[in-house]
Amino acid sequence: MSADAAHSLGDVLGERLSAIPRTIAPNFDALEVDARHVVESHWGRVRGYLVELLRHQGIEEVVAEELALLPGAEELATLVCVEEWAASGRYDLVVVDCAPTGSTLRLVTLPEVAHSSLRWLLRIQRAAASVAGPIASGLVGAPLPAASVFAEADRLFYKTLHRLRARLLSRETSVRLVVTPESMVIDEARRSLTDLNLFQLSSDAVVMNRMLPEEALREPFFEQWGRTQVDRLREVEEIFSPMACLVAPLQRDEVRGFEALAAHGELLFGEQDPMGRLGEPVRLRFERDEEGGSVRLPLPGVDPSELEVARVEDELVVGVASRRRKIALPAGFARLEIEQVSIRNDQLVVRFGEPGILDGPVE
Repeated sequence: MSADAAHSLGDVLGERLSAIPRTIAPNFDALEVDARHVVESHWGRVRGYLVELLRHQGIEEVVAEELALLPGAEELATLVCVEEWAASGRYDLVVVDCAPTGSTLRLVTLPEVAHSSLRWLLRIQRAAASVAGPIASGLVGAPLPAASVFAEADRLFYKTLHRLRARLLSRETSVRLVVTPESMVIDEARRSLTDLNLFQLSSDAVVMNRMLPEEALREPFFEQWGRTQVDRLREVEEIFSPMACLVAPLQRDEVRGFEALAAHGELLFGEQDPMGRLGEPVRLRFERDEEGGSVRLPLPGVDPSELEVARVEDELVVGVASRRRKIALPAGFARLEIEQVSIRNDQLVVRFGEPGILDGPVE
């Protein structure tokens, strides 16, 4: 499946793809998500109301149709399709070809962010509409949402997002990062891994792509590149351990077509099962002892100056730059307060103690 609006999957396979799975080879189907169709079929009432509201503001119908495609709708539509095909039992494996890093992070963190942030807003809006709606309908010229619109939105935010969140956090799901032997690309991948770990999304492997083969390294012009990529490979293996590190050589030409992809896959995976878990990522851990407890969250490469940690009632709020995640604390931490926050071995360690001890600075 392709989650990239550029439809690069069809270009790589050399096939015209649509939202209906197309058999490319035995045991291999491919499709490209049609976000509009998914949104219309699942949340048509919500989108219809937005179109009506925009048209009331004087916006032409064609433009209103475009604007009514909610921010994040394409990412959400992709996740809905992934969940439907994964749950269907028709396939052993669903592979999602993702867009560049920024779009992918929006894709995989959307259920977590939306589930925690928008559910309260929906409750308030629905309560206000039920009370003020009958009165406002006679005073306000703009169309007001019907009960069916709120019911559909409720299904989206509570049921659909909950299901997608469970799928992404499942042990059966993994994100695999792809890098090239360049410092800027590796640094970006490291930041991406920090974000993935923040939201507890499993990542079992990193692919070192476009590595120059031995025959190219024998040329004098590429000698320095050879030494550089050896250093970059060692750096990636250290940064992303205990994830598996796969090496993909630079090919003589673009890898396009099913046969070329199959041959490239054999070079990449060798005897390993591509469907198996290739490495074991470190996950969130809660630890209790006689003096209190600790929360350990892997955040490789995190800048302590961009880190914010706070406790809000029974949740631990962790912020890295512009991203925030709420972590529900176990019952055993109910009476404890944050005692110290530190970064140790690429892990965020939040130490909890008995009440009466002030929050400590990040070390």
